Amino acid sequence: MRLLYAEDEPLMSEAVVDILTFHKYTIDAVEDGESALEYARTGQYDGIILDVMMPGKSGTEVLRELRAEGIRTPVMLLTAKAEVEDRIEGLDLGADDYLPKPFAMGELLARVRAMLRRRGEWMPEILTVGDLSLNPGTHKLICGEKGEMLPNLEYQFCEVFFRNRGIYLSAETLLVRVWGYDSDVDTGTVWVYVSGLRKRLARLGSRVRLESKRNTGYMLSDGCDGQQKKSGK
Repeated sequence: MRLLYAEDEPLMSEAVVDILTFHKYTIDAVEDGESALEYARTGQYDGIILDVMMPGKSGTEVLRELRAEGIRTPVMLLTAKAEVEDRIEGLDLGADDYLPKPFAMGELLARVRAMLRRRGEWMPEILTVGDLSLNPGTHKLICGEKGEMLPNLEYQFCEVFFRNRGIYLSAETLLVRVWGYDSDVDTGTVWVYVSGLRKRLARLGSRVRLESKRNTGYMLSDGCDGQQKKSGK
């Protein structure tokens, strides 16, 4: 799961990024409202966490603009303002949750999980394509009686394909969704992970294939979807 986190307090940002990363979320962290709005507009996130008091634009201003533009990504607001009126304003603007500071990290994690469960495109816990399953809880890739545990980055790479089955994803899209916008990883790394995933599929004896199309990208397919293949950037 990829989250956008906007917070201008460096120590708070570092602590939250560390705990979310430890719990297998991929985080893009920004320090001001303008950057938060720019990143959020890409639609690449499963959820957004916004501090209300930020330079440039406040969290509520960012939220107002996102909802006005039709972007429905779940949003949680964080703020030192605990007044009921402030919480009502955030919720009326389209926030999915509101967490006053200071907060316990355990509560933040629970609220993030709840926020992601409520999103419209929520997927079942066990992801499946053809004869292949991916368990988000254990990071295990399974085919029949065989299974392989995936390291964190490999799991994230694989999860993107499971959640976009039948859709071609470009190398650039994969870089953003797995490594983030600010990464200096190049597209050659994508090929390394593609090759690694193909080898795992072969070892598991799965019918699922990671297909490629020149100048388009890569797609996870069970070979018998019977649906028109779509193209994604």
